[in-house]
Amino acid sequence: MKKTGILNRHLAGALAELGHGDGVLVCDAGMPIPAGPRVVDLAFLAGVPSFAEVLDGLLGELVVEGATAAEEIREANPEASALLDGRFPDLTLVSHERLKEMTAGARLVVRTGEARPYANVLLRCGVFF
Repeated sequence: MKKTGILNRHLAGALAELGHGDGVLVCDAGMPIPAGPRVVDLAFLAGVPSFAEVLDGLLGELVVEGATAAEEIREANPEASALLDGRFPDLTLVSHERLKEMTAGARLVVRTGEARPYANVLLRCGVFF
């Protein structure tokens, strides 16, 4: 049994399969998820686990070379916007509709229990060397 890091076996396995350039969407409980990407649904109750908890757990395991979020986050969810700005100084913003389109090309979707709007970010995996 693992003693540190992500313990969820489905999520840990999915992360181990990722490669350079793969997309990982970390999303709130309301984000529509298209057919195609592998989905690991961590939502338990509204707000549990939070977007911030899941994002920080993933950032502890992944090399990320870029991140994209919906521009609507700025007004609708200032707390999540500040969180993303703190984690990704070069955060790319697109419309929410465009982010949903981009999700179809993601390799993995990690659904949180987050119940605040626009708490979604598409991560682009990098390499450790």
